[in-house]
Amino acid sequence: MIAVPQVQPSVLAPIGFVAIGAMVVLVGEVVLTRARTFLGRPVTESYVGTLLAIASIVSLLLSFYVSAVAFSSGDTAVFNLGNPMFQLDRFSALMTSVLSLSATLLVALSIGYLAEMRINHGEYYALLLISVSGMMFLVAAVDLLSVFLGVELMSIPIYVLAGFDRRKLRSNESAIKYFLTGAFASGVLLYGMALLYGVSGATSFEAVRAAFDPSNPMAVIGLGLVIVGFSFKVSAVPFHQWAPDVYEGAPSAVTAFMSVAVKAAAFAALARFVAVVVGTGVEVLTGVLAALAVLSMVVGNVMAVIQENVKRMLAYSSIAHAGYLLVGLTAGGSTGYSAIVFYLIAYSFMNLGAFGIVVALAHRGQDCERIESFAGLSRSRPGMAALMTLFLLSLAGIPGTVGFIAKFNIFIAAIRAEMIWLPIFVALTSVVSVFYYLRIPVLMYMREPAEEGARREIASGEALVLGFCALAVLFLGIFPNDGSLPVLGLELPVLDWASASVEQFFLD
Repeated sequence: MIAVPQVQPSVLAPIGFVAIGAMVVLVGEVVLTRARTFLGRPVTESYVGTLLAIASIVSLLLSFYVSAVAFSSGDTAVFNLGNPMFQLDRFSALMTSVLSLSATLLVALSIGYLAEMRINHGEYYALLLISVSGMMFLVAAVDLLSVFLGVELMSIPIYVLAGFDRRKLRSNESAIKYFLTGAFASGVLLYGMALLYGVSGATSFEAVRAAFDPSNPMAVIGLGLVIVGFSFKVSAVPFHQWAPDVYEGAPSAVTAFMSVAVKAAAFAALARFVAVVVGTGVEVLTGVLAALAVLSMVVGNVMAVIQENVKRMLAYSSIAHAGYLLVGLTAGGSTGYSAIVFYLIAYSFMNLGAFGIVVALAHRGQDCERIESFAGLSRSRPGMAALMTLFLLSLAGIPGTVGFIAKFNIFIAAIRAEMIWLPIFVALTSVVSVFYYLRIPVLMYMREPAEEGARREIASGEALVLGFCALAVLFLGIFPNDGSLPVLGLELPVLDWASASVEQFFLD
């Protein structure tokens, strides 16, 4: 007799809303493109794109709402009580909220950009939503099979999105490179999982943890291969080679999506895997994680200094930030893991804001990519120059911004773990990052414009996203744990939320 899985419906709610949204977008594009008018307005490509974006935003906001409610309740919903595959607990609920909010901002950012780049096709939003649903699977996964399912569901749509500007050879090249490296990383990840299954005879995290023996070479090799597979996804050195080329070739809105959402989902899954599977035996991985952290911080920051393309610069910056996050993972404990969660929240706003400026400056089908193109921006677009400066200062970790609080938490976690040499690398490489981050503000305020000609007006969605990100960077930089919005009746103890989300990993 076949056992019927005991599914708690609430665990499917955040993913379900996003998946339904993807189906609505796909069907909606077909229906709308065949109609001449809709809601009393003639159906144009721009109008269809806006309607599909609104449908996507609605589905993402519904997902954000139910995941936020799940986090506040503190309950845990499991997909199959007899054989848990994924669960909606406080950790996955908080990360799902972050992913939903980030994707909402990315959709709003994309509306004007897709029209400007003349790639305003409805499948863009469907692919983005499908990828987000994979990310939600990934952060909630408590089984090796569901991890692999989440990784593939997240990655395959992004391979397509990376080459979404089909007319450009560089975009096609970006998609091919990302697909090939991603397929290789998935193969390594799957082989590592197979070895862990061979050791434990099961795929659930708890069963693998119970059978994991650090003295067993097969167990150690399997664990190492899984870490390598995740390292590709988070673009940690030496598994970072794909990131600069893919970031440069993909449309800027897609690059922003990869740099924010993919990194958040992959790091959340990696953190859960290390905390649950390795547990108190994390010393087995300490040396490897520390080496990955140091290499990522050094290579990312040093290589960013010599870049002339702003997207490649931000790609190497993303590699460096992966190193900072790996410091928190190396430190371990509730302090290290809560620092990772807060860092991912902070990074979402400041990096999305920086890429948002690049997106907003796209004009006549061309991205604003060269660093020299920012020369004199303070004269033509003083508001955008000020916002770009704010986001770059936050990425550098300047006090008064959320980037400083995020790096400080990582710094403290490493010190409490008695790894004094790691904070030294954090501090030294952060000093190097100040040089290339401030290079752009210097060009914007100290140089005459390198290019003449009017730029397009900023779209309303872009202005909304940039304003929201700027407020978040400043607000969380000043009130990381005691902020409130009296008008909305909201208390925002974000540091406490980050700590509460990882408590479950350290109950025993």
